[in-house]
Parts: sequence; C-alpha cells; structure tokens
Amino acid sequence: MKSNMGTTDRIIRLILAVLLLVYAYNQASWLAFVCSLFTFYEAGASWCVLYQLIGKNTCPLPKK
Repeated sequence: MKSNMGTTDRIIRLILAVLLLVYAYNQASWLAFVCSLFTFYEAGASWCVLYQLIGKNTCPLPKK
C-alpha cells in the first residue's frame, strides 16, 4: 500500500477516530468502535480505501 493521505487528512481522521471512540464508549456501540479502530488505522497508515478507489492522492510525496 502506498501512502495517499497528507498530514491534514491524517489529523482530521485522528480527531474523527477519537470522537467515534468516545461515542462508542458512551453508547456501548460495537459498530462505532470498529469504525473508530479502522479510522485509527487509516490515520496511522496514511492510507485511505476511498482515496484508493477514486484515485485521489493528497500525500506530498515527490513523484519519480
């Protein structure tokens, strides 16, 4: 997997993951918890499934 997310996207997803985790804890929702874990993974790996599918890349990697 190649990185396809920039720093701004990663920070937004990290904040979203924390909010989902808090929601999952308060509502005892397993679905929200799983979504939170996946969002944490996306932020950590700097890779987004949707970006991969549509061919979007916000990562500032140099092109060779």
